[in-house]
Amino acid sequence: MPYYLLTGATGLLGNYLLRDLLRANVPVAVLVRPSRRQSARQRVELLLAKWDEEYGEALPRPVVLEGDITQEDLGLDANNLRWAAEHCGAIINNAASLTFHATSEAGEPYRSNITGTKNVLEFARSAGIREFHHVSTAYVAGLRSGRCLETELNVGQEFGNDYEKTKVTSEQLVREADFIEQPTVYRPAIIIGDSQTGYTTTYHGFYAALQLAHTLSQTLHRDDDTGLIAGQSVRLSLDGHETKNLVPVDWVSSAMTHIILHREWHGQTYHLTPKHPVTMRLIRDVLEHSIGFYGAQLCGSGFMPSDPTDVEALFHEHIRIYNSYWRMDPEFDRTNIERATAHIPCPEVDRTMLLRLSRVAIQGGFPTPSKKPLELEFDATQFLQSWLDQGEQLVVQNPRERQWALDVRGPGGGQWELVVRRGQLVAVEMGLHNESSTICRTDADTFAEIMQGRLTWQTAFATGAAQVIGDSAATREATSLLSQLADVPVPSETPQPQTV
Repeated sequence: MPYYLLTGATGLLGNYLLRDLLRANVPVAVLVRPSRRQSARQRVELLLAKWDEEYGEALPRPVVLEGDITQEDLGLDANNLRWAAEHCGAIINNAASLTFHATSEAGEPYRSNITGTKNVLEFARSAGIREFHHVSTAYVAGLRSGRCLETELNVGQEFGNDYEKTKVTSEQLVREADFIEQPTVYRPAIIIGDSQTGYTTTYHGFYAALQLAHTLSQTLHRDDDTGLIAGQSVRLSLDGHETKNLVPVDWVSSAMTHIILHREWHGQTYHLTPKHPVTMRLIRDVLEHSIGFYGAQLCGSGFMPSDPTDVEALFHEHIRIYNSYWRMDPEFDRTNIERATAHIPCPEVDRTMLLRLSRVAIQGGFPTPSKKPLELEFDATQFLQSWLDQGEQLVVQNPRERQWALDVRGPGGGQWELVVRRGQLVAVEMGLHNESSTICRTDADTFAEIMQGRLTWQTAFATGAAQVIGDSAATREATSLLSQLADVPVPSETPQPQTV
């Protein structure tokens, strides 16, 4: 099965898509930028460590490609570019900038949402990839009112911000790419945290208002007996009947994963929106109840206080970037999404859920400083680096025996192909290839024990700590091949040039 190349894996939705695809045993490669403090692999491992702990199981590891969609060739080096072109059969283009207002068209959100989409499409074209899944937004509708169909895109609508404008352009680019089979487009509404746990890593929209109100409340006087904030009010330019479409991230990912894995649903556009939007009055009530501040007054659309209090002035100044957000949503057609995911209904976003999400965000301190880089006790990729280097040198040499693969799950694990000639291991390449007939699977702890000489492959297979998948009768041969991983490979005598 070819790999799915996922962009935007470190964002909130990308994090859940990665989890759901890996749990479905789908081979995934992720294109990830390094941060100032962490490598691309460390960023991915930090995300997956949460899911390993939550589910009590070691998840498979994706192939991590260090790159950047805003750069030519996706910022990939020659070897990774060759690998992606050879082994990726579909793209899930999820990376995007959520910046609302641009300082120039050279910056965000234009750089990621338009230039980035162009670069991803160019890679797909050059690699011959015809299956393309594109994450857009329901707010390509812009300032439209009334009913917006899933089959509509640019009908001459005006836009409330640069984000909406760039997402329309990026979706148009995907639709105009004639080398792609009919693209599958996903248009989620405003994504909030997990419907069950409240977990989130992104704090926009609803969370921005919650955080601002919470921050302001810390400066106001609370009654010693009730704990409520008194003596202050904030007048809002809303009448309370405005509706917003909020959707939990776990549902968006679950619905998308189902569609991605069922080809009969490809080639359509899906509004990932709720059946029942929430009103601004409910959001106001949730913010007040979460924080204990009961002073927000709904004064009607377009109202701006001529004599703002200090608290009002501060509130309106900090929420100004989201002014285009606090408006009446149109009605989003859900024909396609209901047909494809009738068995996966969107959880009701009600007062109880929003209060739970608010409590989790407040207790978590909203955005926190960057976490320390993940320090792995054992990094299988580093241990295999000499074998991987050997694999790069052998990239164009033939004939090749591609029938053995190694799948190490859990922190520091990964997926690799064993390049075997005449029964001898000669190199290792990243990823599980389509030609692999036999996969040797274990977890990272067991692999570390074996590589550090505290356990043998023979014992691991005998106790079930490692398994041979595909040909259980090949355990003896697998033991012989895998034992060679502890040796330092002999460099190829005549390194061959790489091809892309």
